[in-house]
Amino acid sequence: MAQRPAVNKIVRGLVEFCLFQGAWFACILGAAHGHVGWGVLAVMAWVAISWTLSDQRWVDGVLAVQAVLMGVVWDTWMLRAGWVEYASPGPLAMWAPVWILALWALFATLVRGPLSWLHGRPVLAAVLGAVGGPMSYLAAVRLGAGKFPDTTQSMLVLGAGWAVMTPMLTEMARWLPTRGRGVKPVASV
Repeated sequence: MAQRPAVNKIVRGLVEFCLFQGAWFACILGAAHGHVGWGVLAVMAWVAISWTLSDQRWVDGVLAVQAVLMGVVWDTWMLRAGWVEYASPGPLAMWAPVWILALWALFATLVRGPLSWLHGRPVLAAVLGAVGGPMSYLAAVRLGAGKFPDTTQSMLVLGAGWAVMTPMLTEMARWLPTRGRGVKPVASV
């Protein structure tokens, strides 16, 4: 009987990941084809559903805000430094476009859900971020949502940045639920 909750958690994680991917594709393809609103709407719909299903909405809300703020800084810097050019740039020139910021909120839904196994494992989170972050950007570029002036250099910069940002978000996701309750986060082995 103890196996059933574990199976349910795995199935839920897979469903959440699939819905995440669907929203990601909608947002990327929307940006690539000049229909940013539809993609952002798809992302916000999944973020809202995820938030509604959450047992700790305030944690998910704070995590999403933190991720979006991180995205404003990171993707604005990437744009201004010339590492990336975004399709459908948005109303504020030389600032991260709204669809990229929506993707940051979307990523926050993974951190407490399907990627929760990274909590307490900052080195593993850094490795996953160093690979997964740049691959996500590369996929978006290949789908037409932007371009890299120099792909190799951009991928290296993205890898370094995501190797830092992913553990920051996973550790925040681990720490936030314990905030204010006097409970210390449990370290994973």
